[in-house]
Amino acid sequence: MTRVAAIDCGTNSIRLLVADADPGTGELVDLDRRMTIVRLGQGVDRTGRLAPDALERTFAACREYAAVIKEHGAERVRFVATSASRDAENRDEFVRGVLDILGVEPEVISGDQEAEFSFTGATKELTGRDDLATPYLVVDIGGGSTEFVVGTDRVQAARSVDVGCVRMTERHLVRDGVVTDPPAPEQLDAIRADIEAALDLAERTVPLKEARTLVGLAGSVTTVAAIALGLDAYDWRAIHHSRIPYDQVSDIVRRLTHATHDERAAIPVMHAGRVDVIAAGALVLLAIMDRVGAREVVVSEHDILDGIAYKVAQEVEEQQKDAPDLEA
Repeated sequence: MTRVAAIDCGTNSIRLLVADADPGTGELVDLDRRMTIVRLGQGVDRTGRLAPDALERTFAACREYAAVIKEHGAERVRFVATSASRDAENRDEFVRGVLDILGVEPEVISGDQEAEFSFTGATKELTGRDDLATPYLVVDIGGGSTEFVVGTDRVQAARSVDVGCVRMTERHLVRDGVVTDPPAPEQLDAIRADIEAALDLAERTVPLKEARTLVGLAGSVTTVAAIALGLDAYDWRAIHHSRIPYDQVSDIVRRLTHATHDERAAIPVMHAGRVDVIAAGALVLLAIMDRVGAREVVVSEHDILDGIAYKVAQEVEEQQKDAPDLEA
């Protein structure tokens, strides 16, 4: 087993996984898994730059994570940055800050790379299950983008499109700096139109309708699942590999898009950082299910973080194999 740390910094949240990984079997034993809402992508869609406050929130989380990584003694750390930092003009400022704090340079990966990591993390445990048909369609609904990946034991096609819960909220639901509460019908129609256009774009590359099992990742999907399951508190063990039928997703979307801020905040499983963006994220999920004709979504708590950890462990193993045998 190799002790590794994986960090995924997206548009809305930054997440850490410290785990013991077996690159041969793909087994991961979690030592620490945590998430912080930092809203790094705040305003990026409008300004093209990372806001100073957003950077400081992210750097504060990095300092916390650095202490956790040191405590567990991880052999290797990999920091992957996704949509917001791809889009920002001042991403060099972000890179320097992370390097100073964690000692590793964040990799601003492409949408295709992000999709591959997500697919590996989400499907490694599903391989060989008789109750889930292949190919899988893995959808990772983030803050700034959504990744679509079709594959069986490997990626066959992937595409990232610029539709996410934060981007859609800021583009269509904010008026005079405040999120409309609840959204007007024409605002919801504008979000749906953007999502449909993005699905058209994704479908040029990824055969969405050929998939037989829809696997959903990230906070919008897991929050919808937690609501559907009627949980009193967020419990990843109950959510992981739950199967949420289409009708329940549709009902939850209707509830979220007609609720006020206070009503959404009062939902027991709702993270404070998702209250204003969950309606847009749920709309993305429902539109995907409509497009592919999915009767249910299989929800995975294992995603890009797990994919990164697997990859780091494989790299360590390969380096150990290539290293000279000093005892020879």
